[in-house]
Amino acid sequence: MKTMTAVAACLMLGLAGPAFAQSHGAHGDHAAHGHQHADFESGRFHVRIDGPAEPVGDIILIPGLSSSPEVWDGLTEQLKGRYRIHRIHVQGFAGAPVEDNATGPVAAPVAEDIARYIAEQNLNKPVVIGHSMGGTIGMMLAARHPDSVGKLMVVDMIPFMGAMFAQPGVNPTVESVTPAVEAMSAQTAAATDEAYRAQAAAAVTGMIKTESLRAGPLEDAATSNRTTSQNAYRELLLTDLRPELARITAPVEVLYVAFEFPGMTPEFTDGIYRMSYATLPSAQLKRIDNSAHFIMLDQPEAFAAEVNAFLE
Repeated sequence: MKTMTAVAACLMLGLAGPAFAQSHGAHGDHAAHGHQHADFESGRFHVRIDGPAEPVGDIILIPGLSSSPEVWDGLTEQLKGRYRIHRIHVQGFAGAPVEDNATGPVAAPVAEDIARYIAEQNLNKPVVIGHSMGGTIGMMLAARHPDSVGKLMVVDMIPFMGAMFAQPGVNPTVESVTPAVEAMSAQTAAATDEAYRAQAAAAVTGMIKTESLRAGPLEDAATSNRTTSQNAYRELLLTDLRPELARITAPVEVLYVAFEFPGMTPEFTDGIYRMSYATLPSAQLKRIDNSAHFIMLDQPEAFAAEVNAFLE
């Protein structure tokens, strides 16, 4: 357990590196991007839509902490000829105004509003794919609104990030890790913007092996609202979805990457994921090698192949 805690801490450190600049601008020049925005009122997120008039189905793509819908550009290009793609842009992340995400939790309210979005848009059991924090939101959605989701793919996320604060040999709980999480949150909040910026840049760099593809996620982090990102990260650390996983009725696949630390083997990572998803034994777990946290950027062909097989 001690080793798992250390590895989890290193894995999730990148998610603690949201950035600093206050959110600015509106939703941008949508026409220039070639997509439309959904007619949906929410202070938690807005939705970009791509796809044909008569799609074979709907896919909702949820990015991670301090990320933008652009992380899904490659997958969207591959799928939008057949499917209607709904890309979530969380308010306060990647230049979007903070709106209702100015204070308090982010992931859980976003999940609730996605459930409302599915209902109001009359989507018939869409496929949901979430990366990192987006995976947490997807698990919340599928567990708390099981009739709303047709399939769920979680990309490189475990159901309880707070496990990284657990004492060796002790099964982590929200109560047991709360003091450490609160202490870390206070320390992070007290950091200067300069220190915070350096941490985030280093974290994002470590999450993407492909150097030429780092610029976009780095810009996303730099234009995310610091308070929104900090609040969301604290929420993730204090959310244990393991007891809720059994409520999920949709088929679930989890893609993940191996920990790259001295002495760690891919099989060790496999064990952590099996243990993390033990309360959902039907979940299909698959490791994607030669990739860092952003699998869709580092291994786009392998990622697209897994998504297409999952859709079929």
